[in-house]
Amino acid sequence: MTPEQAAAANRALVLRVGGAFAECPQTLRRARLLGLTGWQFQITGRAGALGEVGVEAVTAVLGFLAPEAVADGWQPAHREPRPEEVAMASYLECCRWGNAHLAGLPQVERLAELTGRLVSAADATGMPLFAAWRARPIPDDTPAALLAAHLHLLREYFIEANLLAVRASGISPLGALLARPDGEAEAVAAGWAPPYPPAGPLVRQRLWAEAVTDRLAGSAFGVLDVAERREVTELLAEAHEGLRTALRP
Repeated sequence: MTPEQAAAANRALVLRVGGAFAECPQTLRRARLLGLTGWQFQITGRAGALGEVGVEAVTAVLGFLAPEAVADGWQPAHREPRPEEVAMASYLECCRWGNAHLAGLPQVERLAELTGRLVSAADATGMPLFAAWRARPIPDDTPAALLAAHLHLLREYFIEANLLAVRASGISPLGALLARPDGEAEAVAAGWAPPYPPAGPLVRQRLWAEAVTDRLAGSAFGVLDVAERREVTELLAEAHEGLRTALRP
């Protein structure tokens, strides 16, 4: 298994499990306690790692989301709670979710170790949000919390690698969403309003972008040897299987 093949094999699982904490009812409760909507907590909780930046910078970093949707969710620096406070609250929720749902997984310590090595080895060039998150200390060092945090970081890494690849492919982020199997539903979820352009001509470019995504993200998997790449792939698949009740359809 090459590093690129390992990235391709793990991309979908990392994207799903790494973001699962954001949809947890207890996470949404934390948002309400902060006086934020779920959407505000999601957007500011992600981009708040960048600090007190303008909405234009946030829109650029969260490139797959419609600008209007980003503006609706971004908590400006002049209002309370401040973006970095929301980001820290989100990180705490990520670790809480990990302790609640990942602690019982077999070999959780080993998977936390392997994913931690991937995070450390990842090249953050052109990936400011991933770099900002990686620079923050993880607020809980128990194995399950570390694993949840590492998957959150790897999710940002894959998303930003995909955004770079999509821009290089010549299609827009909206076009890349529409070219996916559930394209229109994904576009709606990302805040893009219809009518949409036809997606058929974009599928080939989207597939090219996904291949480039795996090539970019695969550089991190080069830190593992072949046996370890297979091991992390098997352990992540087992983790996903064990989390079926905790993950929304």
